[in-house]
Amino acid sequence: MAATYYTSTIDIKNDGDNISDGDMEAELAQLNKIRETIENMSKFNQIEVLRILTGNKDVIINENKYGIHINLSELRPQIIEDLLVYINYVTTQEIELNNIEKQKQDYKNNYFLKDNKDNTSNTINNKYAT
Repeated sequence: MAATYYTSTIDIKNDGDNISDGDMEAELAQLNKIRETIENMSKFNQIEVLRILTGNKDVIINENKYGIHINLSELRPQIIEDLLVYINYVTTQEIELNNIEKQKQDYKNNYFLKDNKDNTSNTINNKYAT
């Protein structure tokens, strides 16, 4: 079952903290970016996000036959920060894994393909024959 995260401009409340419209727009943009990032994650990572959210009793989780729905605009700043830390971790991990896979492919292409082995040994033999 997929989780759906949504934001709403109506739910961002001004609790007397003198939040300007620009700050509210920036907060909404950040929440939308978080939502998009989480929705594009793998199911495994979405489950981990859900675990982060269910660890906080303040989070209201709605579930129906279409999935799990969470209004991100109602979350406390600390929960948002926890989500950002996890998103950063997943992003860094994916970049590192992609770099390792690219390096493995480069090694495979350079050292383990039959044509490259033959060419390498001929080059080495010719180099030392003169």
